[in-house]
Amino acid sequence: MTSTPSPRTLPRAGVADTLRVVGSVLLPTIARGVIIRRPSVVGLLERADADRRSVQLLQRLRRTYGSGPLRLRIPGRRMVVLLDHRDVRRVLAETPEPFTPATREKRAALGHFQPHGVLVSQGSDREDRRRFNESVLDTPSPVHRGADGMVGGVRAEVDSLLGQVRRDGALTWAPYSAMWDRMVRRVVLGEGALADRALSDELRTLRATANWAFLHPRRRRLRERFLNRIESHVRRADPGGLAGSMAAAPWTERTDPVQQVPQWLFAFDAAAWASFRALALLHTHPEQLARARAEIAGRDLDRPQDLPFLRATMLESLRLWPTTPAVLRESITRTLWEGGPMPERTSILTYAPLFHRDDEHLEYAHAFDPEVWLDPTRAADWPLIPFSDGPAVCPGRNLVLHVSSSILAMLLEATELDLDQAERLEPLPGTLDPFTLRFPVSQRSGGVASRGA
Repeated sequence: MTSTPSPRTLPRAGVADTLRVVGSVLLPTIARGVIIRRPSVVGLLERADADRRSVQLLQRLRRTYGSGPLRLRIPGRRMVVLLDHRDVRRVLAETPEPFTPATREKRAALGHFQPHGVLVSQGSDREDRRRFNESVLDTPSPVHRGADGMVGGVRAEVDSLLGQVRRDGALTWAPYSAMWDRMVRRVVLGEGALADRALSDELRTLRATANWAFLHPRRRRLRERFLNRIESHVRRADPGGLAGSMAAAPWTERTDPVQQVPQWLFAFDAAAWASFRALALLHTHPEQLARARAEIAGRDLDRPQDLPFLRATMLESLRLWPTTPAVLRESITRTLWEGGPMPERTSILTYAPLFHRDDEHLEYAHAFDPEVWLDPTRAADWPLIPFSDGPAVCPGRNLVLHVSSSILAMLLEATELDLDQAERLEPLPGTLDPFTLRFPVSQRSGGVASRGA
């Protein structure tokens, strides 16, 4: 009598290894703040070199259990962590069906301030809202079609920041962040929103609540006030901001244009962290700093510029220290994998640092190597996903890279800086706290130059 072989099943982590993943990967990701960062926690994670330890844990699990997807023993939840680059490619390519980005966790968090945002939408609603977002954000273009009107506002904010740098003798996070808030309001909503600090304050409060996702009640009155404030700016439709181009974008009764705007406002935060870290990378790598200065030499930065090397520097900052370390999807149907079936309603975790800093596969894992992005064939089959990838890739990718690389160019054009505690980047750590970086004005060449001097 022959026995029927049992069907293959995906590998399952033991209880101890599941607890290690929860303690070393999931909890630190939640603790640092998924929707808005908690600076004190980020500092603690740098001192613990937390992300490097997380990567090493997942590498060990891959050696122990195979390529996965690896099931975790979490009571009441189906959850897997991806360990193989081919599985990451599949999940991202097959989004939004059968792998939706509108996971339960994401809906719970973003529902606090944008319940109709594209990231938490599905089906026809998602298609409609995605089309609107791509139109307004000019997704395919390296330089946004409205960049002529945006660059002047960006320049004004950078010049104001440089004035404070001259007075303080150093570039630090607090004034940089304040400049960034003003710049984002101008780029998204136009010059009329420049003085509306309450808008940014309300969004910060709602995002802090959203960090708690299911565990915090909704602040519905505050959300309504915040969205009404956005609507008033959108109706004014100032030129020089994304709001000015919203009326020309395709929309229907499904779109809810106002609720797409909070994503544009808060997603820029990640570029602030990444650009400040990029500045630190350049100031600890003199040859690359020289390349950056050579790229901007002779350019008129008051006009929109495509700056490939500075864009690559931004992308390297995002590779080395992903601002979205946990890329989440959820299976909406049963799917088949090499190791066995995955049931519907399974949460799927791609931990970006594992693939960005995987020294078992990438020779440049822990190096600052902008050439990775200037020669994309070097990582064509590997999931370097600072803006996710596939059909759900961030529609604002090019806009964010253009604005942030322009800001870096304007700073480098006008400043000669040093970096305090440069040893923090020697070797490049798994976690880098941007909030405590400090760039004193260099004494070598007079530091900050005045425009027109």
